[in-house]
Amino acid sequence: MLVTMKEILDKAMAGTYAVGAFNVPNLESIQATIEAAEELDVPVIIQHAQVHEDEGLTTLDEIGPTMVGYAKRAKVPVCVHLDHGVDFDYLVRAMHMGFTSVMIDASAKPYEENLAITKEVCKVAHALNVSVEAELGAMFNSAVGSGGRAASSLDDYDSADEVYTNPQQAKEFIEATGVDALAIAFGTVHGVYLTKPALDLDRVKLIHDACGIPLVMHGGSGVSDEDNRTAINNGITKINYYTYGTMAGANAVRDYLATKAEGEKIFFHDIVAEAKKGIKADVKRAMEIFATNLLAAR
Repeated sequence: MLVTMKEILDKAMAGTYAVGAFNVPNLESIQATIEAAEELDVPVIIQHAQVHEDEGLTTLDEIGPTMVGYAKRAKVPVCVHLDHGVDFDYLVRAMHMGFTSVMIDASAKPYEENLAITKEVCKVAHALNVSVEAELGAMFNSAVGSGGRAASSLDDYDSADEVYTNPQQAKEFIEATGVDALAIAFGTVHGVYLTKPALDLDRVKLIHDACGIPLVMHGGSGVSDEDNRTAINNGITKINYYTYGTMAGANAVRDYLATKAEGEKIFFHDIVAEAKKGIKADVKRAMEIFATNLLAAR
């Protein structure tokens, strides 16, 4: 069933679990993600990132209606979310297409400008019963598979306080904008982790205690199970996850092709099916970690 982000994240915050948010730039990713959620009977967020259009993977017009259609037919609550939207008109297009949540990412702009843009998006989105996520602070990009806006490296700054989300500023930002969820910076990275992440998990708790709304972790791929659970217990309720899922699909194809003899006929539909199996297995494992407390309570 199609639901808003606020509906499922408010429940997640009350139950101290997280909802996985998975980018789905093709049909098989949509199918794999929703099937995994249905098998576990957990809510899920499927996302289209504006950057996927820039990368030539798919367009909003191509993938959006399919995402909405699958969400409506799903047996579990599904939010259809626009990830890292930077253009106001693009966000509005998604809203009118049936997306139930949008992320306005103005985090690269000065604080006051980020606040003003987010406030305007919230005004329009809430009138349409669409949830809004914003971002405050700076995330880093890895050298591989990166996406979104980020600072270059923590080494370029005198302290983490210069780039990580400030709890008091986050509180003021939320009160001024009315945003439904906030993506925070505390050491995660977009893309593939080249070194073990060093996360400021205490900062997550400070922000949660100050703000009292669902908090979002971007760069969920590659974070250890232990760190995920601590982050969730400290207040994270939405975890963005894409890179390792799509790598799992590619690895499944590689393993499948390795079983074929030289000259043996290979069919594209079999390759696609293997990729879907790999993605599904990986996102299902991630969902089990994110929803540990929800599943344990049953």
